[in-house]
Amino acid sequence: MARRSRTKPVVGVEIEPGAITVARVAVNGQIAVEQAATVALEPNVVRDGEVVDAEAVAEALRSIWREHKGLTKSVRLGLANARIVVRIMDLPEVADPKELDAIVRFQAEQELPMPLESAVLDHTVLGTIVTPEGPRLRVLVVAARREMIERFVAPIRAAGLKLEGIDLSAFAMIRALKRDDEPTLYLHVGGSTNLAVADDRGCLFTRVTGGGVEAMVTALAERLSLSVPTAREFVLRSGFSGAGLDPAEDGESIAVTRTVLAAGVRQIAGEVRSSLDFHQAQSDGEPGPTKVVLTGPAVEIPGFAETLCTELGLPVETRGVAAVSASVQDIDPARLTVAAGLAVSEVPA
Repeated sequence: MARRSRTKPVVGVEIEPGAITVARVAVNGQIAVEQAATVALEPNVVRDGEVVDAEAVAEALRSIWREHKGLTKSVRLGLANARIVVRIMDLPEVADPKELDAIVRFQAEQELPMPLESAVLDHTVLGTIVTPEGPRLRVLVVAARREMIERFVAPIRAAGLKLEGIDLSAFAMIRALKRDDEPTLYLHVGGSTNLAVADDRGCLFTRVTGGGVEAMVTALAERLSLSVPTAREFVLRSGFSGAGLDPAEDGESIAVTRTVLAAGVRQIAGEVRSSLDFHQAQSDGEPGPTKVVLTGPAVEIPGFAETLCTELGLPVETRGVAAVSASVQDIDPARLTVAAGLAVSEVPA
């Protein structure tokens, strides 16, 4: 989406409810994070995957670049929003990219629930399939309303950064992780839940749901009358086990935390199951995912992956960026997944 990436290094920027995370990487057979930073956002600065307070986002970005001098000002931005439309289309085989662009736009006008004159449209070819009508190009098409994109772009520009490109956060997540050959469900659970089904061909399906760590933190803050920053810290130290707390002092709080987190995981699992059912109904009988790769801030919550495994009935593996430098080892690699994937335009060879 937007301009294609250039060869010069760029910094990946992930803006989601509750936090901004950025990463600068090097690639030598794998993605290695050389520099990274994350900064918390106040509640409702970013809500439901959209920027609400552009100046607060811009100031958070300025603070990151003030404190981390090695970051280039060229950036690639990730989008994760339930209003982004993703469709798989089977189109006639054509070799000319311009002709394919025209076919995609024509088909998108028929199928997408938004006027194309107010949208940004992009696509990627997944490969050729055989149908009763003959060979067809299977194409993944992405469309987003221009006004929503502009609300993300405005604070980037206000912070003095140069936008080199925009990409789906789901695509960045898959690029940053070691992709498996068999169909796998990739879940980034942070400010929202970003899911993607992918195999050796690439991303086959993606969707963003509202539930995530930030919703659980907000619910816990209300239940225990805590500030949101305190509730975030409490969730990370307590999780489902309460291992990081003194049970004699925080026994009731631990019980409340478990209840809030369990409800949050049940919501995520329910929305994931609904999304997979929809994907299977559209996938012409292709096999569904047999395992889950969990990444994002939820990986840091004790007991989260195990509880999600029980709710989904699928094995859950946690995964993050393969390598990080010593200067960023205070940030969990799973929290850097999307930002690191945004810093590259292709899967490392």
